[in-house]
Amino acid sequence: MAFSSTESYVAADDLAIAVNAAVALERPLLVKGEPGTGKTELARQVAQSLGLPLIEWHIKSTTRAQQGLYEYDAVSRLRDSQLGDERVHDIANYIKRGKLWQAFAAPGKVVLLIDEIDKADIEFPNDLLQELDRMEFHVYETGETVRATHRPVVIITSNNEKDLPDAFLRRCFFHYIRFPDIETMKRIVEVHHPGIKSDLLHGALTQFYEIREMDGLKKRPSTSEVLDWLKLLLAEDLSAEDLRRDGRSALPRLHGALLKNEQDVQLFERLAFMARRG
Repeated sequence: MAFSSTESYVAADDLAIAVNAAVALERPLLVKGEPGTGKTELARQVAQSLGLPLIEWHIKSTTRAQQGLYEYDAVSRLRDSQLGDERVHDIANYIKRGKLWQAFAAPGKVVLLIDEIDKADIEFPNDLLQELDRMEFHVYETGETVRATHRPVVIITSNNEKDLPDAFLRRCFFHYIRFPDIETMKRIVEVHHPGIKSDLLHGALTQFYEIREMDGLKKRPSTSEVLDWLKLLLAEDLSAEDLRRDGRSALPRLHGALLKNEQDVQLFERLAFMARRG
């Protein structure tokens, strides 16, 4: 089994090599990159390409590592004991399996996505070190040890919002998704908007990369945002000529798809004001 670009996902050569290396080494693949560069979608495409089921664990700021293993519902057991329910005699009835347990107990190999690990507390990665390394954990309430029947393909994404522990990084195969150059971006756009006119695509992408390279921009638009912008341009039936800006307005057409905060909008407005004064 080897991963490469699919019909709906353009993977750069170095990304495909990283995925296949992590699979061969049986190490978690840690993927970093700007938001909107396709990190989460990568796991879905790897699962599709390799013909494997996908289990997704989306991390929040309140997520604890224990939730990925299992949770013991002591409150429900207490309630059932007060009601005289027979289920109360088997503690396993109150153990809820987490995403790691589901992946370990799957009848075949699966892809496990741990999405945006940097959202959680700094101790979160450390709390999963042994489980991801040994592919097993102990359930204290029942006394059983859960071991992976088939070692899953683990893909971990991070937006680089906080540093991850060295001990955790040492156990991963790392890859940083660089922002696509204009030629790669054209291939990506062709996947999502096949048949788009070349002059419109060239004009839109030229303007998009100019915006990304502007000094003082607080949030640079991402791949997902340029795809949304192009979708709107096509829906409005705009041409390359329509995209050309004059001195009266430095803002791009339908700029709400690209600029996501007022500081960046004000930056363009200041540029337009300076151009008029000039």
